[in-house]
Amino acid sequence: MLVLLLSVAACSFTTKKIDPKDSEKEKVLAELVTFVLENYHYSPKELDTEFTDNVYEIYLKSLDPRKRFFLQSDIEEFEEQKKELPQQMKNNSVDFFELTYERIQERIAEMEEVYKEILEEPFDFSEEKEIQMDFDDLDFPKTKEERYEVWYNQLKFNVLSTYYDLKEEEKTKKEKAESDEKDEAEEVEEYEPKTDEELEEEARKSVLHSLDQFYDINKDLKKDDWASIYLSTIANQFDPHTGYYAPPDKDRFDIAMSGSLEGIGAQLQKDIENIKVTKLISGGPAWTQGELKVGDVIQKVKQEDEDKAVSISGMSINDAVNLIRGPKGTKVTLTVKSVDGTIKEIDLIRDKVELEETYLKSAITEKDDHKYGVVKLPGFYFNMEDYDQRNAASDMKKEIENLKKQNINGLVIDLRDNGGGSLTTAIDIAGLFMDKGPVVQVRFGNGRKQVLRSENPQVEWDGPLVILVNEFSASASEILAAAMQDYERAVVIGSKQTYGKGTVQKFIDLNRFMRNDKLGDMGSIKITSQKFYRINGGSTQLKGVHSDVVVPDRYSFIDVGERDLEVPLPWDEIDPAKYQKWTGYSNLSETIENSQKRVDTSSVFNLIEENAKWVKSQRDKKSFPLAFDSYDKLIKENKEKSEHFKSISDYETDFTYQSLPEEIARFDVDTSLAKKRERWHKNLKKDAYLEEAIHILEDLKLSEEQQRKMAEAKE
Repeated sequence: MLVLLLSVAACSFTTKKIDPKDSEKEKVLAELVTFVLENYHYSPKELDTEFTDNVYEIYLKSLDPRKRFFLQSDIEEFEEQKKELPQQMKNNSVDFFELTYERIQERIAEMEEVYKEILEEPFDFSEEKEIQMDFDDLDFPKTKEERYEVWYNQLKFNVLSTYYDLKEEEKTKKEKAESDEKDEAEEVEEYEPKTDEELEEEARKSVLHSLDQFYDINKDLKKDDWASIYLSTIANQFDPHTGYYAPPDKDRFDIAMSGSLEGIGAQLQKDIENIKVTKLISGGPAWTQGELKVGDVIQKVKQEDEDKAVSISGMSINDAVNLIRGPKGTKVTLTVKSVDGTIKEIDLIRDKVELEETYLKSAITEKDDHKYGVVKLPGFYFNMEDYDQRNAASDMKKEIENLKKQNINGLVIDLRDNGGGSLTTAIDIAGLFMDKGPVVQVRFGNGRKQVLRSENPQVEWDGPLVILVNEFSASASEILAAAMQDYERAVVIGSKQTYGKGTVQKFIDLNRFMRNDKLGDMGSIKITSQKFYRINGGSTQLKGVHSDVVVPDRYSFIDVGERDLEVPLPWDEIDPAKYQKWTGYSNLSETIENSQKRVDTSSVFNLIEENAKWVKSQRDKKSFPLAFDSYDKLIKENKEKSEHFKSISDYETDFTYQSLPEEIARFDVDTSLAKKRERWHKNLKKDAYLEEAIHILEDLKLSEEQQRKMAEAKE
């Protein structure tokens, strides 16, 4: 869910080399992973019984979280191996993995015919029974009969919920048809109602299709994929952000971090045997060329230097993507079956594709002859191979320059749901709002400390500044928010605290330790190598950044932070760095106090807090009815409660938003972008949190000295 913080710094390595000889890849990987963890992690751990017990519990949960495959006899057999795990790990043995891998494959195969058998017959939704959904409190089934019952109840619940939705859709269609019949002037298509039996059968087919997809994806998984789960579980016991990355996973991480890839610009999804197009990326080759459409099935792929096309029917989604993606400037030919059944070949020239949702965007609003800028920063993106290529800091600088052309009077940086990214980028962005000085401190595993400073020669924005955060603002977001708060450069508004990730990770390429590559690409391991600290000395680890103005949201009472993960590193503090607070505001404390009063007396924020408590109660529910009437009653009660909170989504502010001229100029050639921005601006108008952030900007007063500096800068 969260994009994790990375250091851009390169890693150094020892002379450790591993010769695979005749070893299986999994054993070599186990040796590589444990070696790197023990030698490079910020806080190495002993591979003792306590450690391996945790690996055991979490690994089994990841294999069978709903306890619907393994039998109790399997668990008893695993428990015997559990006793040997400390010694196995020290000897780089993968016996436990081999046992669990073979057994989960066996159990999954056993249930393939079972779910089909269960879904062949109608369910009786009149029985007053319940299903327990807190799987941690459930035991593994002792017999195959008990396991059948587990599957029966879980499938019955899935079908019940789908059946309920279909009945609601049918009710809506019926009401529309009756309404249309009254309008004699309009000719309407005759409505043919479906019986409950037909709807129940449709619901079973829908659930069957979902499980067929699950099994199809499972068949695509290789042993390496299952080994990755085991190795990542071991790595995760050092801390939640340390993990093993197989080659495809590392590629996806790099794309997420950089926001770009080289290919045709289409998102694909596997549906049983078919590879379907689910989205065309605006501005990409497929979108520009115009022949490929959403819903098309790609049947074959042909490279420009090959004579024959390769069929991708039945191929794994990863393998299909690898065939279609390729270097910029190369040609790929796709054999495509369109939605209307026609088959054609489409030639596409691959190019660099930028994922627009990855990059920052801005808007402007006006009130009482004052203009305010809003910059949404979804992540601290950067190119992992060349930092000087497009990154969040350079984009932020450019966006501020464009906003200044509009003579804005204040700026909001929206870091909500921003999971982080590059540490260097966070420091560079901080430098856009402050003079040269320390931004963050880091400490290495050996205790060495370092103060990381902004060396930006020029402040880009020295006017009123607000930072908007929530519980999902993590790592690099916390670095920026903490620095602006410590300098008293900005008002931080949002949830009680941010996520609480105060660690730095780096990737280590495991292939560097190999004497030869006959086992193929060994992947990478991401390890925690440093902890970072605020310039005031406190860590953001676990505690996050506490907002100056605390605003409730729907996650206020739900465990979503670093403190709620398994084995997080502890909070601590170091000596503060030497820094001088910004003195550009004349009423900072008063502004914060007045904002908090507005929030505390706001009807919409009070309703949001009430809603958050209700969401918490819903998440705490551990059982659900399997009878239709009881399920219907539960859903209606929830709907009634939801109606009570409807005014939250209906809320609209007095602000209207628009794009900057530089972006508006692109709308003529990119109508998709225009529609995206229109939706975003509509959402901003309904955003009570942003509304309060702008009210803070309205209240903030610059000191006379700061006003003089800004006037001189304009001259």
